[in-house]
Amino acid sequence: MIYIKPISDLRNKYPEVEDLVLKKDEEIYLTKNGYGSMVIMSLDKYSKLMEKIGTEKALEVTLGNIENALIDEETNVL
Repeated sequence: MIYIKPISDLRNKYPEVEDLVLKKDEEIYLTKNGYGSMVIMSLDKYSKLMEKIGTEKALEVTLGNIENALIDEETNVL
């Protein structure tokens, strides 16, 4: 489920926000004046997200290196 809350809920309903973020492991999209402002999530969820992004970047680099090697191999054959 997507949780969208006004940024004022951080001040006025902090225990509810904290419960969603920590106990239910949900991210919350915060709005300010009706527009998206930021997302909050647990440190654990953030760490896992950053680890996943790092892994995906490493795979992109590896695939790029393989692609370049294949192109070089084709060029040398001709």
